[in-house]
Amino acid sequence: MDGRELLRSMKVFGSVEGLRTVRSAWRQRRTDAWGTPPRGPERARVPGLAEAAEPAPGGGTIRFARSSLRLCVSAGGTVFWGWDGAGPLPSYALAGEAPEPDPRAALEPDTDGGWRVVSERVTVAVTRHGAVEIRTPGGLLLRRDLPPRWWEPVGVAGVGDSSGAADSFGVARWVQRSEVPADARFFGLGGRSGGLRLRDGSYGLRRTASRRGSGGGEGRGAGLGFKSGSRSGSRSGPGDVPPHLAMPVQFVVSDAGTHLVFHDNSWDGRVTLSEGEEGAGSGHDRPGTGEVRMEGGPLRCWVVVGTPARVLHGWAALTGAPALPPSWALGPQHARAGSGGVAEVRRAVDTYREHGLPLSVVHLDDGHPGAGHPDAGHSDDLSGLAEELRKEGVRLVAVADPVVRAEPGGRPHDADRREARGVRGLAAARAGYEGLRRLRPDERPFLLSRSGWAGVQRYGGTWTDGLPAGWPGLRASLSLVLGLGLCGVPYSGPDVEGSGADGGSSPELFLRRYQLAAWLPLFRTRAGTGPGPHEPWEYGPEIAEYARVALAERERLRPYFTTLARLARMTGAPYVRPVWWGTPEDRALRDCEDAFLLGDSLLVAPVLTHGTDRRAVRLPRGRWYDTATGRAYEGPGQVLLDAPLSRVPVLARAGTVLPVRGEEGGTVLEVWAPAAGRTGGGLVVRDTGDGWEPTEIERYQSRLVDGRVVVERVTDDGAAEAGLPVRVRGL
Repeated sequence: MDGRELLRSMKVFGSVEGLRTVRSAWRQRRTDAWGTPPRGPERARVPGLAEAAEPAPGGGTIRFARSSLRLCVSAGGTVFWGWDGAGPLPSYALAGEAPEPDPRAALEPDTDGGWRVVSERVTVAVTRHGAVEIRTPGGLLLRRDLPPRWWEPVGVAGVGDSSGAADSFGVARWVQRSEVPADARFFGLGGRSGGLRLRDGSYGLRRTASRRGSGGGEGRGAGLGFKSGSRSGSRSGPGDVPPHLAMPVQFVVSDAGTHLVFHDNSWDGRVTLSEGEEGAGSGHDRPGTGEVRMEGGPLRCWVVVGTPARVLHGWAALTGAPALPPSWALGPQHARAGSGGVAEVRRAVDTYREHGLPLSVVHLDDGHPGAGHPDAGHSDDLSGLAEELRKEGVRLVAVADPVVRAEPGGRPHDADRREARGVRGLAAARAGYEGLRRLRPDERPFLLSRSGWAGVQRYGGTWTDGLPAGWPGLRASLSLVLGLGLCGVPYSGPDVEGSGADGGSSPELFLRRYQLAAWLPLFRTRAGTGPGPHEPWEYGPEIAEYARVALAERERLRPYFTTLARLARMTGAPYVRPVWWGTPEDRALRDCEDAFLLGDSLLVAPVLTHGTDRRAVRLPRGRWYDTATGRAYEGPGQVLLDAPLSRVPVLARAGTVLPVRGEEGGTVLEVWAPAAGRTGGGLVVRDTGDGWEPTEIERYQSRLVDGRVVVERVTDDGAAEAGLPVRVRGL
């Protein structure tokens, strides 16, 4: 860590936290120096000039003086390229085989000695020096990746020759620099606590240690989760803390369009980003820049272009559809810490009911007999309690600690030290998911993994912890959930903790945490073992009542959460989305980090600062209704809304058809009146249980006829009656 980074740490965290950061970084550097041998002499290499090309379906191979570039555009518009003969497989991230190439796209000569591939959705141009440009069909530049540079050890067999042999994958360091439009904004990298928008800075890709984990099931042997340990750490961007689920996935939004770029390399590395600046008057634009540095491994890249929804649909098709959590996993969850047994778990469930708080899941954290470390004297009792609570609608979730067997005389290879950190969590999640499927093939597994890599969404979700203390941690939790969603992990959320989580929590901070989490995919509270209040009722009757109201609204919206979970599985779209999701061309919305969309229908504006009873909310275009007052507002623009301690501002899009739970427990369509001359609609996917039963997407439309809202179901045969009770609001 240099002096500039130290000053940045001082500004962000204060002098004490800044010094802690310095000590942590220094300890990590010493650990790295001890764990891996120093590099010897190295020789730099660049591709050189293009010499020949070999066309193939969807693209081909371009040969340069000192390397080769393999290029392929898939039928869905996804772009792959790999240097030095690197192909798309093998890959930890991909769900199966690589996408089929577009048979209509072909490699053809371009100007000035370069080459290009033109397809329906994207154009790829390669200059004679090795720069790769991604453009829209209309010719707008989305990104330009400059010729890469390698540093290869001198004297290693098969390395450093002019052929750029694939043997260099394991030992050659490389750097890839890129440029994006001046107005572009960066997001992703697995989600970062410093903010949804990735500002100028350097972001580490090393996966940090994982202290605890949890997964799904109930009773002895039926639950599985993960807890892994490591001494690894990383320096991160401004205001950031090291993430537990980092991946080299960038989500870039500009006026020209949206694209996702993924460098498929699980080695340790670092991404440095710098936003561009548009010139004033006749001045030139300064493009945004990115730099990816890896300690080894192949240099290969995927790019997905289109609208945000299309991009994540393509990403899910590439890396796997998100796992569908059981319906009970969308309800309120609670984690117990400590060494208590059956009586403590039973008492916790009863106490929640006494205070009128719904509860669907209890997580048995470290120390509970039978949770991860079964004890023969207690696990039978725990199994009996699991069956008893299951009949009452509450599931038990156990914890498991993944380990790697140490063989006598075994010693990790140097490459294992550098590479395996990024995929251990992914491998553990896969093992847990497949084990649960074998154990109960008729039920969808529930699994949470604190760490992982690209593709971890195939097996389950994650939760965010290790956040900054106090109010900054509240804002960081939202940034992480949004960022993970843009990287293809839709099911996540923070733990809501009271005192002991960060050295103390005021009633206001605890409640604002609770209210935010109630609108996120994973809602889980955690009771600590330290002194002070941990549960809502321990903060007094007012806080307990407001917490009950927040959970009651979440339960009322359970059919909507079910619909979002199913749609995430089908399309890759996250439950929680940035406010620019539907209008990425709105530059003001790109910079909005303190609100989010829940699906397409609701805009949630949580309170993230102390003492706030009113807050500004930036609206996307269209009419929006304050769900508490029914007042309508027109977007785009900014409005000032009441945010009393009892609730957070939530707005509904005009015309939306929202599935909610009625007073008798059935599904009701809540419709917010469309604006005059406009129509609206919504999707509904019914809850078919916790198995693998097929589902059907029901599509509804709303319109205003003579001052009356009409709701119809859209079918292949035309409009039909809704078939569900309808409740109209906003008139």
